[in-house]
Amino acid sequence: MTWLIVGIIVTIVGTIGIIVYEEELNPKCLFGLLGLLIIIPSFIGSVPTGNVGIKTSFGKVLDDSLSEGVNIKAPWQKIVKMDLRVQKYENKVALETSTKDMQVVNNISVSVNFQISSDKASNLYRTVGTNYGTTILEPAIQETVKSTISQYNASELVSLRSEISIVIVETLNEKMEDYGITISSVSINNFDFSEEYNASIERKAVAEQNALAAAQELEKEKIEAEKKLVKAEAEKKANEMKQQTLTDNIIKEKFIEKWNGELPKVMGEGNMIDITGFTK
Repeated sequence: MTWLIVGIIVTIVGTIGIIVYEEELNPKCLFGLLGLLIIIPSFIGSVPTGNVGIKTSFGKVLDDSLSEGVNIKAPWQKIVKMDLRVQKYENKVALETSTKDMQVVNNISVSVNFQISSDKASNLYRTVGTNYGTTILEPAIQETVKSTISQYNASELVSLRSEISIVIVETLNEKMEDYGITISSVSINNFDFSEEYNASIERKAVAEQNALAAAQELEKEKIEAEKKLVKAEAEKKANEMKQQTLTDNIIKEKFIEKWNGELPKVMGEGNMIDITGFTK
């Protein structure tokens, strides 16, 4: 291809040289040069960076794909550009569906990043064309988003958004594999529930907060009751000890009052000891 371009340039320069150095302007050379200048662009086609060129001949797709840069083609051939870079799809019309527990979900908007495989770009153009976005991709995205959301409850749609996005990616890749379109990521940007459901969620949240507050208050009362019980037990033991001390003191006082001043008599025989107390 490079040598062909060089040859064309040399031919143009040579033709111009002939015309310049001739003593008289030759009309045949002039017309030949003009014809060459007109025809040359039809032999050259360019493919932008990040694209692949699909060569067609009278509407028929040829098997060879063209890489980015300058390419040579026949004048009757055309080059269709297919973008291989990462592209983004965002639904313009909000989607609506229902969850597994029959809650209506509306105002659904998603962003989908996708990319065309270079080795399947020719087949994609042959079977679908350049309008693959609206022809196959958009319907598949809408159907997959709706069907996936319908497999989850409303509460799961909020808590498992990342997991749901992954499921949508996997499902779309299965559907788009034969077309050579790869889905890299899906983002669920927005969704809304019905006013009735939102109201019920608010009531549930309030009830949960009240229940939590009641449980905390009950726990607080339980702790206070336990504190009082421990305090009462401590006071009871203190009183018992105090009472025992008073009793011992009273016994000692009575003993002293009744004692006649004589020591106790001890009588024993063998190992037997008999101790008599005080007399009345």
